[in-house]
Amino acid sequence: QVQLVESGGGLVQPGGSLRLACAASGSIFSILALGWYRQAPGKQRELVAFITKAGSTNYADSVKGRFTISSDNAKNTVYLQMNSLKPEDTAVYYCNLASLTGSSYWGQGTQVTVSS
Repeated sequence: QVQLVESGGGLVQPGGSLRLACAASGSIFSILALGWYRQAPGKQRELVAFITKAGSTNYADSVKGRFTISSDNAKNTVYLQMNSLKPEDTAVYYCNLASLTGSSYWGQGTQVTVSS
Protein backbone atom coordinates (compact mmCIF):
# COMPACT_ATOMS: atom_id res chain seq x y z
CA GLN A 1 0.00 0.00 0.00
CA VAL A 2 1.07 3.53 -0.79
CA GLN A 3 -0.14 6.54 1.15
CA LEU A 4 0.02 10.11 -0.11
CA VAL A 5 -0.57 12.94 2.34
CA GLU A 6 -0.98 16.47 1.02
CA SER A 7 -0.60 19.69 2.96
CA GLY A 8 -0.38 23.41 2.35
CA GLY A 9 -3.74 24.33 0.88
CA GLY A 10 -5.81 27.26 2.06
CA LEU A 11 -7.31 30.63 1.23
CA VAL A 12 -5.18 33.23 -0.51
CA GLN A 13 -5.84 36.53 -2.24
CA PRO A 14 -5.31 36.93 -5.98
CA GLY A 15 -1.63 37.47 -6.71
CA GLY A 16 -0.61 35.56 -3.62
CA SER A 17 1.39 32.37 -3.19
CA LEU A 18 0.96 28.95 -1.66
CA ARG A 19 3.21 25.93 -1.42
CA LEU A 20 1.72 22.45 -1.49
CA ALA A 21 3.57 19.38 -0.26
CA CYS A 22 2.84 15.69 -0.72
CA ALA A 23 4.64 13.00 1.23
CA ALA A 24 4.56 9.44 -0.04
CA SER A 25 4.98 6.46 2.25
CA GLY A 26 4.39 2.74 2.27
CA SER A 27 5.38 0.15 -0.31
CA ILE A 28 7.15 2.45 -2.74
CA PHE A 29 9.34 0.38 -5.00
CA SER A 30 9.70 2.26 -8.23
CA ILE A 31 8.39 5.76 -8.82
CA LEU A 32 7.95 6.80 -12.43
CA ALA A 33 6.64 10.27 -11.67
CA LEU A 34 4.99 12.42 -9.04
CA GLY A 35 2.43 14.95 -10.04
CA TRP A 36 -0.29 17.38 -9.11
CA TYR A 37 -3.78 17.44 -10.54
CA ARG A 38 -6.69 19.71 -9.72
CA GLN A 39 -10.44 19.60 -9.97
CA ALA A 40 -12.66 22.65 -9.84
CA PRO A 41 -16.40 22.38 -9.12
CA GLY A 42 -18.26 21.09 -12.16
CA LYS A 43 -15.06 20.40 -14.08
CA GLN A 44 -12.96 17.35 -14.84
CA ARG A 45 -9.74 16.64 -13.01
CA GLU A 46 -6.81 18.08 -14.94
CA LEU A 47 -3.06 17.72 -14.83
CA VAL A 48 -1.24 20.69 -13.32
CA ALA A 49 2.35 19.47 -13.36
CA PHE A 50 4.48 16.37 -12.94
CA ILE A 51 8.10 15.55 -12.29
CA THR A 52 9.84 12.30 -13.16
CA LYS A 53 12.30 10.44 -10.96
CA ALA A 54 15.03 11.80 -13.24
CA GLY A 55 13.87 15.35 -12.66
CA SER A 56 12.11 16.15 -15.93
CA THR A 57 9.10 18.39 -15.50
CA ASN A 58 5.95 19.17 -17.42
CA TYR A 59 3.33 21.87 -16.81
CA ALA A 60 -0.14 22.70 -17.98
CA ASP A 61 -0.12 25.79 -20.18
CA SER A 62 -2.36 27.60 -17.71
CA VAL A 63 0.26 27.46 -14.94
CA LYS A 64 3.53 27.80 -16.86
CA GLY A 65 5.66 30.57 -15.45
CA ARG A 66 3.64 30.72 -12.24
CA PHE A 67 3.89 27.24 -10.70
CA THR A 68 7.02 25.23 -9.98
CA ILE A 69 7.11 21.54 -9.17
CA SER A 70 10.03 20.02 -7.32
CA SER A 71 10.82 16.87 -5.40
CA ASP A 72 12.99 15.50 -2.65
CA ASN A 73 13.63 11.91 -3.70
CA ALA A 74 15.22 11.03 -0.37
CA LYS A 75 12.00 12.02 1.40
CA ASN A 76 9.63 10.80 -1.34
CA THR A 77 8.06 14.23 -1.24
CA VAL A 78 6.85 16.45 -4.05
CA TYR A 79 6.16 20.16 -3.80
CA LEU A 80 4.16 22.63 -5.83
CA GLN A 81 5.09 26.28 -5.44
CA MET A 82 2.22 28.39 -6.71
CA ASN A 83 2.81 32.09 -7.35
CA SER A 84 0.67 34.82 -8.89
CA LEU A 85 -2.43 32.86 -8.04
CA LYS A 86 -5.66 33.63 -9.87
CA PRO A 87 -9.29 32.95 -8.93
CA GLU A 88 -9.39 30.34 -11.69
CA ASP A 89 -6.74 28.35 -9.82
CA THR A 90 -9.36 27.60 -7.17
CA ALA A 91 -9.77 23.84 -6.97
CA VAL A 92 -9.06 20.75 -4.95
CA TYR A 93 -5.47 19.78 -5.65
CA TYR A 94 -4.55 16.10 -5.69
CA CYS A 95 -1.15 14.49 -5.50
CA ASN A 96 -0.49 11.50 -7.75
CA LEU A 97 2.21 8.86 -7.78
CA ALA A 98 2.72 6.88 -10.96
CA SER A 99 4.66 3.67 -10.55
CA LEU A 100 6.80 1.80 -13.05
CA THR A 101 4.54 -1.19 -12.38
CA GLY A 102 1.64 0.72 -13.89
CA SER A 103 -0.09 1.47 -10.61
CA SER A 104 -1.35 4.95 -9.82
CA TYR A 105 -2.03 6.33 -6.35
CA TRP A 106 -3.88 9.43 -5.21
CA GLY A 107 -3.87 11.63 -2.15
CA GLN A 108 -7.03 12.80 -0.42
CA GLY A 109 -6.83 16.28 -1.91
CA THR A 110 -6.28 19.72 -0.46
CA GLN A 111 -8.47 22.76 -1.12
CA VAL A 112 -6.94 25.86 -2.66
CA THR A 113 -9.19 28.93 -2.78
CA VAL A 114 -8.08 32.15 -4.43
CA SER A 115 -10.41 34.98 -3.53
CA SER A 116 -10.40 38.53 -2.26
